[in-house]
Amino acid sequence: MAAVHVLDDYYLAITALITVGYQLLFFAIAFTCKFDKLTGPASSPPPDFAGGSNFIILAVVTISLSQHHQARQLVVTLFLIAWAIRLTSFLFLRILKTGKDDRFDEMRQKFFPFLGFWVFQMLWVWTVSLPVTVLNSPAVTRYPQHEFGTGRDIAGVVMYAVGLAIETVSDAQKYRFRIKHDGQAVCDKGLFAVSRHPNYFGEILVHFAIYMIAVSPAADGYVRGQAYKALYATILGPFFLTLLLLFVSGVPLSERPKAKARYESGNNWHGYKRWLDRTSILIPFPPQLYEKMPTVLKRTVFLEFPMYVFDPKKHSGVRRPGEASDEAREEARGRPAESDRDNTSQSGEERLIQ
Repeated sequence: MAAVHVLDDYYLAITALITVGYQLLFFAIAFTCKFDKLTGPASSPPPDFAGGSNFIILAVVTISLSQHHQARQLVVTLFLIAWAIRLTSFLFLRILKTGKDDRFDEMRQKFFPFLGFWVFQMLWVWTVSLPVTVLNSPAVTRYPQHEFGTGRDIAGVVMYAVGLAIETVSDAQKYRFRIKHDGQAVCDKGLFAVSRHPNYFGEILVHFAIYMIAVSPAADGYVRGQAYKALYATILGPFFLTLLLLFVSGVPLSERPKAKARYESGNNWHGYKRWLDRTSILIPFPPQLYEKMPTVLKRTVFLEFPMYVFDPKKHSGVRRPGEASDEAREEARGRPAESDRDNTSQSGEERLIQ
């Protein structure tokens, strides 16, 4: 049976319309009723019910319209659905316990700024779904497909399993830690001993794995023409997610702000600083080796960019009790303090007159 053509051959328009309509519906509920348990955009991220369920809808709609239920299509579609269900259910249960999402307490009262978060979520859902959307589209399914099980397929399945396991375990570890410990403790156990953001690392692996499987028909020469280019272009999805987590609303909202809050409140800053110095920001790595690694490698290979680093001298006007002033540190190193240097520049007679 031939695939159903809806608006275009790649299902880009229909998925965009569904996403916009679905998110606007939940925005209207959130803004009107001030209700968080089924709504609230993924601006931090992670996504919530409205965001995660949107992924499921797009995956189901495109595979249903496709009419070509080949193994590779089913695998990537089910992979996207499984990831969305796990994440959505975890965050939904978490917000049921907390009762609200306090990230938007101020923004929720302002129509356009609050709408901006939802527009951003529309773009996020639609873009990250691209590998599944295009693979299920008539432009691709009209070509004969090779059987699932190539080396690329198997590598993608393994990567997906590893990524989903890391994301699931790290979320559970962080949730249990917060329940059992107060706000002073540092979560440096389990996966958080080798990565400060293992859940983000796992999520990135998941979506690059889906792309790796989805692009196989083009990479192995079964799909040609514009469909070939379209499948390769869907790498925009996992790259967009990675850039989002690294530079917009993932790591940047967590690293420097949390470090600053710990420092200025005196909330176990030394313990937290030790964890920062010893733990890779994203890619899991042994802390004993990471602590001794040259800064240039941390800033490049391990992605710990300067924008994440908190320096009390530059980013805080608070001086914690017990910290030596610049003059005291100079005196401790055997150098005269600023006031002493001023005096030493005077003659003996000038000092006697004073």
